[in-house]
Amino acid sequence: MAQVLEFKLPDLGEGLTEAEIVRWLVEVGDVVAIDQPVVEVETAKAMVEVPCPYGGVVTARFGEEGTELPVGAPLLTVAVGAPEGASGSAASPSSSSSPSSSGKGSGSGAESSGGSGNVLVGYGTGAPAARRRRIRPDRLDRAVAGAPVSGAPVVEAQVVEAPVAEVLVAEAPVSDGPVPVVSPLVRRLARQHDIDLRRLAGSGPDGLILRADVDRAIRTAEETAAATARAAQAPARSQAKPSTPSAAVAAAPNGVAAAAGAERIPLRGVRGAVADKLSRSRTEIPDATCWVDADATELMAVRAAMNAATGPSAGPKVSVLALLARICTAALARFPELNATVDTEAREIVRLPGVHLGFAAQTERGLVVPVVRDAHTRNAESIGAEIARLTELARTGKLSPAQLTGGTFTLNNYGVFGVDGSTPIINHPEAAMLGVGRIMPKPWVHQGELAVRQVVQLSLTFDHRVCDGGTAGGFLRYVADCVEQPAVLLRTL
Repeated sequence: MAQVLEFKLPDLGEGLTEAEIVRWLVEVGDVVAIDQPVVEVETAKAMVEVPCPYGGVVTARFGEEGTELPVGAPLLTVAVGAPEGASGSAASPSSSSSPSSSGKGSGSGAESSGGSGNVLVGYGTGAPAARRRRIRPDRLDRAVAGAPVSGAPVVEAQVVEAPVAEVLVAEAPVSDGPVPVVSPLVRRLARQHDIDLRRLAGSGPDGLILRADVDRAIRTAEETAAATARAAQAPARSQAKPSTPSAAVAAAPNGVAAAAGAERIPLRGVRGAVADKLSRSRTEIPDATCWVDADATELMAVRAAMNAATGPSAGPKVSVLALLARICTAALARFPELNATVDTEAREIVRLPGVHLGFAAQTERGLVVPVVRDAHTRNAESIGAEIARLTELARTGKLSPAQLTGGTFTLNNYGVFGVDGSTPIINHPEAAMLGVGRIMPKPWVHQGELAVRQVVQLSLTFDHRVCDGGTAGGFLRYVADCVEQPAVLLRTL
């Protein structure tokens, strides 16, 4: 007998609680193999392809591209195994005249009933959950009839011709189970009109939410909005003027003026994670910023000489960011107070033994901070190679959550945007961040004379709980000295 199994969004690790559907890799009616990737999702840390632990026919997908789902919410359902009586009902000429096709069908059924080799959180190689509910097979037929599967006669008979009275499907817990909606059209309609399906009481069988229920909710919302608009346009009974900005703000929810045609963009995915982290940093960390201008002419000359080297001393090109990263690791060795974090519950400063250097990278998906592990053990060439590798992964959206976490200090090169200075927000729970502006020619007093030099502004934002201004100033001055006189670094090499 055919069995329909529900595959839920697994726990993707790193404390992530939700993910956004970026791209479906399968359609309803497709035949999927065990551990085949079925959907590409975007978490707050990275893009991930999610494999399905079941093999069979996709009978339903939950959520359109762009939909955000919590961990444990249904992703799709898969019909596993061949239905009873499939051999008797498969009396078509193709099936009766081709013994090999039946052999293939049985092989497919055997494969579909097998367990997954990958162990996802919440899934494994064991049997499916014991709790089940019964649904009518005509719902399964309607879900799959729109996308017939060619070349798979057994699966096709299972979906359309199988004389099975009822089909079993795994039931999710009520607390975190799916919204009782079958039609993707109903979900899309509700999403377009900002209707929360979890607040609707379905009028269909077993509480199923139908399109009529959503249409009714839309009409109710429109009538309420129209009544609110009429009330706002009516003459005010009080002496206050309704057209004043303060009155408009007071009448709007959360104190935000609802201007006509205003666009609302959900804070989710990478943008939502950045917003949460920066807000937490501003709330918890009493930060301060100090800055200094430095003459980077010598540093640029040293870099040019390194990259121009030929013969046995030649090597990969070294970027300015790699040299600044190496300067940071040397400065943190002198001022370890800044390579730390604060344990607020224990009221302790935790100084960290190694430097895991994060660097800010702007991508099409938003701002990410890849981490160079054990940067204190690397030279400029090694750091540069790792930065290049992580930057490429960031651009293609293939950074793993582990490559975006665990940093102890961040280097932020905002000079690539053509700006001179900034007061960056600390990457919580770190204690400091070095910001680097653009390097550009400016008038500068050099050896007692006015000259045009390559000048850069350096800024250090630090957690005032871990150190005082003297330590922060000493760190920044050492970095500036290394930029102005790269030979200073020779003492620590």
